[in-house]
Amino acid sequence: MGITRNEPAGPQDAPGPFPAGPFAPEAFASARFAAEQRLAVATVREAGALVRARFQDEYDIQPKGDEGDVVTDLDLLAERLVVQRLREHYPHDRIVAEESGTLDGDGDGGPAAGPRRTWLVDPLDGSNNVVIGLPAYVVGVALCVDDEPVVGAIHDPVTDRTWSALTGCGAYGPHGRMTGPSGPLAASGPLLAWTQGHAVARDDPAARTLKSALEIRSRRLLQLWAPLLTWSMLARGDIDGFVGYRAEAIDFPAGALLAAEAGLEIRSLDGGAFQGSIDGPDTDRSFVAGRPQDMPYLLDLVRRSEALDHVP
Repeated sequence: MGITRNEPAGPQDAPGPFPAGPFAPEAFASARFAAEQRLAVATVREAGALVRARFQDEYDIQPKGDEGDVVTDLDLLAERLVVQRLREHYPHDRIVAEESGTLDGDGDGGPAAGPRRTWLVDPLDGSNNVVIGLPAYVVGVALCVDDEPVVGAIHDPVTDRTWSALTGCGAYGPHGRMTGPSGPLAASGPLLAWTQGHAVARDDPAARTLKSALEIRSRRLLQLWAPLLTWSMLARGDIDGFVGYRAEAIDFPAGALLAAEAGLEIRSLDGGAFQGSIDGPDTDRSFVAGRPQDMPYLLDLVRRSEALDHVP
């Protein structure tokens, strides 16, 4: 998944226009995939309203996997809504949803007919925060065409803020276009964030070494357990950098597109071009993200941790 501003070929014909509203800037209006962007924004906002309305209610909580992750009724309700909206407008597209997995399209207009289109749905990024009453969660949707993210939308139901990106057209939020951090890094060190995939063991030597080194050399190292919320913070300029180790595929495209369209750079931990994909192994989705001018410094922090000796 090379995050670029190139525009892949051909969306499907949109069944009808969606109102532009305050969350679809003029820069998006006539762009390729503009209808998909408007649908993504409308859908994450609708799902977010549902989650927020039920946030303080009683809901069922079930364990997911053996590492402490959970799934709630809110995840399932929000996902059902998002999938339904996407199916109503783009029935041919593949959908990969956090709880339901891969949902193939109806077969017409499939891969043989053109570029493969895949929607990524994270209906409640931050489920573990929700179950302890911590209001730090978002809803995210992305569209990838042949593995390239072209649309990304993230909505924070708590603050009613929405951030979106469209390939080649920039990243926008409630206050206009986003351009990432501004000003020099603080003398006390950068403000960084960390994420790791669900499959990473608690005693994983690379994760422990890298995270520990970043904590020592940064002003703060945030771990929100809501990667999409973290990506939005980076695009807004609230943090200086974001480091991921074997990141989840479901929430990577929307966040990475938001960052790339805000002018930020994403590299692999060894400094090379990031080549991870939504269908590839999680070992290809370790990354460093930040401003291009800060990237040498951020990569040096990673190298000095000696964690790369352990990275698969």
